[in-house]
Amino acid sequence: MQHKGTVTLTTERLILRRFEPGDAPAMFRNWASDPLVTRYMTWPPYTDVDGVRGYIDSVISKYDDPRTYDWMIVMKELGEPIGTIGAVEVQDHIDAVVIGYCIGHDFWGNGITAEAFSEIIRYLFDDVGVNRIEACHAVENPNSGRVMEKCGLQYEGTLRQGAKNNLGIYDLVVRAILRDDYLSEKEHE
Repeated sequence: MQHKGTVTLTTERLILRRFEPGDAPAMFRNWASDPLVTRYMTWPPYTDVDGVRGYIDSVISKYDDPRTYDWMIVMKELGEPIGTIGAVEVQDHIDAVVIGYCIGHDFWGNGITAEAFSEIIRYLFDDVGVNRIEACHAVENPNSGRVMEKCGLQYEGTLRQGAKNNLGIYDLVVRAILRDDYLSEKEHE
């Protein structure tokens, strides 16, 4: 892999960009304080904007490392962030990246997360040279799994009681797409 870090990417409806200090109010309002959004997350809903500011500062402090891949998902028509997507783990020894994402519930069901994830997949395979992109979801959260399927990730298995989130210990579905899968899909387009 040739790490390039968090660069600005655009799609038809979205701008994927680095976190900025001024994002805290929108992040708090649009998703980070919402128990519905954080239900399957490993972090509880934020109770104030200052907590979100602290998190944003911690992400920004890592941007000098080209192995950092953390984007705000910004709707062009709104001009403000509505979610995040990024690498929760970089596995250099196998040229792999594990992706996680979160988007405000007002924006669910519109293909926004799949649009963002598809662009991240393109960037990581075409520009960074990743060989494997993995993502996971709780069995009880099949909508997240559908996003992964739309993006070409294949089901690899379910780890029984394999993780813990805000609801407790849960069964974890693992999905992945390999460089060969991606290139094959591109050939058939």
